[in-house]
Amino acid sequence: MSGEGSPQVAVDGTGLNVTIVAGLWHEQISNGLITGAERALNTMGATHTLVRCAGSFELPLVCQAALNAGADAVVALGVIIRGGTPHFEFVADAATSGLLRVALDTGKPVGFGVLTLDDEQQGLDRAGLPGSHEDKGDEAATAAVQAAVTIRSL
Repeated sequence: MSGEGSPQVAVDGTGLNVTIVAGLWHEQISNGLITGAERALNTMGATHTLVRCAGSFELPLVCQAALNAGADAVVALGVIIRGGTPHFEFVADAATSGLLRVALDTGKPVGFGVLTLDDEQQGLDRAGLPGSHEDKGDEAATAAVQAAVTIRSL
């Protein structure tokens, strides 16, 4: 799994307001990602809200709106599974580039939890579900809070 070698980070997110923004596609996987992000945010002491959007293509705009509305950080969660057309590449690039632009334009962290997958099983393996090998929702939330704490300290 790609998570091998990931850092073990303990972060105090007390006082941070984080918005989880999650796409509706692939419900079982996205719900697992949300649960992992919420668990991590609770452990770190950050307050959080959940906003759902249609899909991964819409994540950048909704994340930008959440940050402009006062969130200290966002956790973007989405699931994009490769199909038989180039659509996968277009959506994956738009979500990735868009979320980076949101972070740079707002100066606030965007935890990147958008899974780009060849098949559904890869998502189930990464969604933090029972039997999963990784918890990408937790990882994205931890990264967002860690970045917010670092930015506040600068």
